[in-house]
Amino acid sequence: MSVLQKNNGEITDCAASFTSNLVQSIENELRQQVSEARTRVSGFNPKLAIVQVGGREDSNVYIRMKLRAAEKIGMSAEHIQLPRDITETELLAKITSLNESPSVHGIIVQMPLDAAHPIDSHLITDAVSPDKDVDGLNTVNEGRVAVGDFSGFIPCTPAGCVELIKRTGVSIAGKNVVVLGRSRIVGTPVSELLKWEHATVTVCHSKTKNLSEITKTADILVVAIGRAEMVRGSWIKPGAVVIDCGINSIDDPSKKSGKRLVGDVAYGEAVLVAAHVTPVPGGVGPMTVAMLMRNTVLAARRQLDRLLAPAWPLKPLRIAPASPPPSDIVIARSQKPKVISELAHEIGLFPNEVSQYGRTKAKISLSVIDRLKNTRGGKYIVVAGITPTPLGEGKSTTLLGLVQALSAHRGRNSFACMRQPSQGPTFGVKGGAAGGGYSQVIPMEDFNLHLTGDIHAVTAANNLLAAQMDARIFHELTQKDGPLYDRLVPKIKGVRKFSPIQLRRLKRLGINKTDPDSLTEEEKVKFARLNIDTAKIMWNRVVDLNDRYLRKITVGQSPTEKGFTRETAFDISVASEIMAILALGNDTEDIKDRLASMVVALDKSGNPVTADDLGMTGALLVLLRDAFEPTLMQSLEGTPVLVHTGPFANIAHGCSSILADKIAMKLAGENGYVATEAGFGSDIGMEKFFDIKCRASGDVPHCAVIVSTVRALKMHGGGPPVAPGLPLHDVYVQENLELLSKGLCNLGKHISNGNKFGVPVVVAINKHGNDTLAELNMVKDFALKNGAFRAVLCDHWAKGGLGALDLADAVIEACDSKSQFNYLYPLGLSIPDKIEKIAKEMYGAGKIEYTDEVLEKIKQFTEMGYDKFPICMAKTSNSLTGDPAIKGAPTGFTMRVNGIFVSVGAGFVVPMVGEISRMPGLPTRPSIYDIDLNTKTGEIEGLF
Repeated sequence: MSVLQKNNGEITDCAASFTSNLVQSIENELRQQVSEARTRVSGFNPKLAIVQVGGREDSNVYIRMKLRAAEKIGMSAEHIQLPRDITETELLAKITSLNESPSVHGIIVQMPLDAAHPIDSHLITDAVSPDKDVDGLNTVNEGRVAVGDFSGFIPCTPAGCVELIKRTGVSIAGKNVVVLGRSRIVGTPVSELLKWEHATVTVCHSKTKNLSEITKTADILVVAIGRAEMVRGSWIKPGAVVIDCGINSIDDPSKKSGKRLVGDVAYGEAVLVAAHVTPVPGGVGPMTVAMLMRNTVLAARRQLDRLLAPAWPLKPLRIAPASPPPSDIVIARSQKPKVISELAHEIGLFPNEVSQYGRTKAKISLSVIDRLKNTRGGKYIVVAGITPTPLGEGKSTTLLGLVQALSAHRGRNSFACMRQPSQGPTFGVKGGAAGGGYSQVIPMEDFNLHLTGDIHAVTAANNLLAAQMDARIFHELTQKDGPLYDRLVPKIKGVRKFSPIQLRRLKRLGINKTDPDSLTEEEKVKFARLNIDTAKIMWNRVVDLNDRYLRKITVGQSPTEKGFTRETAFDISVASEIMAILALGNDTEDIKDRLASMVVALDKSGNPVTADDLGMTGALLVLLRDAFEPTLMQSLEGTPVLVHTGPFANIAHGCSSILADKIAMKLAGENGYVATEAGFGSDIGMEKFFDIKCRASGDVPHCAVIVSTVRALKMHGGGPPVAPGLPLHDVYVQENLELLSKGLCNLGKHISNGNKFGVPVVVAINKHGNDTLAELNMVKDFALKNGAFRAVLCDHWAKGGLGALDLADAVIEACDSKSQFNYLYPLGLSIPDKIEKIAKEMYGAGKIEYTDEVLEKIKQFTEMGYDKFPICMAKTSNSLTGDPAIKGAPTGFTMRVNGIFVSVGAGFVVPMVGEISRMPGLPTRPSIYDIDLNTKTGEIEGLF
């Protein structure tokens, strides 16, 4: 488009070249924007999805134009061609999948639909998400334009029309504009756009009378009626701007095709009257494509801005703390949680990354990690404690109070990453693990019970492996070599072949054959017989309950097992090696490799028998598939919580999963914070967090929070025993500075433990109602004088995030300081040397003793290469020593290792110190007595 020039009586129209230059200018701008986006996030690629039903050639022409335009600006465009016989439901499903895909930024559905079945085109355009509707045809975006809200997407052809008018240099404001046509694609939206450019707009249509008289009044005439050359030169006001949006095919014998394209305006007449006229083709069409590209790049930039925003658009939930606070379950039920999909959207998740389990919890896809692989993660914080009383010192409560303070009150992106509670403690003594007071996970009933079934999946997988092992032992004992091999590799429809997992076993055995009939008799026996030594079985069945009578059982007593009995035991489900593997895997392939390498027994020659040898790896993966993903929940103040895995800290490594932490750090972004828990005190959970979990993940922590209470320190100072269900002794509810001062040594030891890893240690003094200010200040002063980076008083149990603001500020400051993180020991040390390092540095031991059986196993493990694993000490959480009755921070004591085993899949060696049971028992009065279901309301009562 251009001003017409007259040269020697010949009119030369530069309109097409003007439009071409304009489109090229826009493309250059967009190419620069795409390049800048990639500098912000490496590998970022704006993407347009073009959905076509059928194969109309005119549509193909337009689509090729769009694909070329995308290529020019360095953007990705995918042509998704669907068959003519697609149904409306199928088309909607495809659009939904594109809406939910994080890699697709813009979606257009090419019209008209060349469909064999009736499809409502309006329904289809409205099915495209408004955030990806780069055609601007969704009713939401159309409605925004109508009211002057341009925060969505402006339809491409109308946007191109306005851009062309502006580039002529003609001011739109105050002009009389006539729009011919009122379609929802061009006429209606272009009239709205020009109205908001302050023009006086008249819309004409098929029922308008005296049409040519009205058009003569137009300073700007936009034509979109779909009738070839309907508007004649005599209809146009001299000097007007004419925008021709039509494209029509008419007969032209002079053309090879016999056809030529014209617009709705008689161009040859119009150029003699108007100041500016857009040609057809070459005018509005290329501008429409350019505007489509602009909208797509805009959509991609919006996604990128959201990804890199310093803070989420998080909407915290208000709380109104009562004094004194009511019970945890009453507080939890007083809050109405957000719908979990809303929280997911706030923290940057896409719909296809979220699988809802009801309204308040959802599984989060591991694909988030890959999507955000080029995004820097947030600051990494571990929350542990001092040596606790049996009542616990509020570690989970402090974790939640911290992230509520960070997110809801300090405006920082932050996650709490927690373990899923076992039903053993929930129905036993300790109760739930959702935090407490005004710092807890909601709904707490869901959190403390089945949640999304991960522990049950672990139970099923663990027990299927045990069942397969016992069945294999039975079948080998009751069958001869030939029939055993034939049953393991049967003929199916006359064909015999090895399964993939059997081929892996052959490879490990050094048998490089794939034809089952080609094996020698010796090779068949070698393949078919595992020869498990029933005296050296390392795999127990599990159940997620406390049941003391399962600590030692006999299996195989039915007559059908032909007298092949053996003694075994049940462990609690969270003690299963499978749980530890879920917590330590970096991705599904890593988890698969770890599951395959689990050693369940030794054969009669002393060689390990693995889950893969039993043919179990694939079946385990299938049972655990959904359990790979962490569960998104929320705190009482509406901040995000990721819950995943639940290994105990006294008998396993006691940390939530690496995968949950990685997802959280990516979503929080480099300015955010991820606080994750480590079970019990620094001597157990925190040491394993650093030496096992961080070693497996490669993630570097920035800060350690040690939770302390006056009550626990008084106990370590020589106070009477603290027990669940019994009233506290007077020394715990009255000021007693002398007793407190004697117990401060325990806090000092835990601070020292954290500092040995080179990370700043923040002490959170969890305030209880009977604590006096003098007692709290004594703890604070001691911590600051004994190596704590900061020590702060916390009242989050009673006040929620507001009660942990000082803690949040201290953690922010600690994370900004320089961390010099290092492991406690190198993996190259021998097993005894690593045990000694932990015992002396973390516990204060002076000497380590081993039973002869343990020494023999250490020798065996070393010969098998397991000495390169980290150490996962199994010991009481109630003392720094192996004796739960010894309090304070003793030094120089002798620690006796009376058992040891290896978890090859999890990748650690487990020395046993003291009396450690892998199956807890119920006390005289468990929590069971208080738990009930209200049959009228359906609410659970008695959980805490």
